[in-house]
Amino acid sequence: MKVYFDTSVLVPALVVNHPHHAPSIALLISAKSKRVTGFMSTHGLAELYSVLTRAPFTPPVYPSEARQMIEQTILPLVSLVTLSAAEYRQAVAECANGGWAGGAIHDAVHLRAARKAECERIYTFNVKHFRALAPDLQGRISAP
Repeated sequence: MKVYFDTSVLVPALVVNHPHHAPSIALLISAKSKRVTGFMSTHGLAELYSVLTRAPFTPPVYPSEARQMIEQTILPLVSLVTLSAAEYRQAVAECANGGWAGGAIHDAVHLRAARKAECERIYTFNVKHFRALAPDLQGRISAP
């Protein structure tokens, strides 16, 4: 099964003391054991690095540690989905047409990448926002 990993799932998978660590790491382990085929967007890669290095984790995640975590733990288990300039423009248009402002664009980009990869399941802890942006994908969107 093709599954898409939102940043809200990957961050807790990497941060042991995060409240969502257990279900997130279990999902990542399912990709490692090849029970699922994982995907994330290139946008999500940048977002993952940003959150890891700026969130107030104790202990903090330093830039070199974040890079190592991503390269050793995440990238071997997922295929990166790259969106074209036209696809980014479509995501912006969808948000504007739907009246969605601010950070909704990030969710729209994730959803566009999941569609492009033809993922059967989209894992996020922002289920409500994702389902609002993509009502046609409601059955595919869930928390781990």
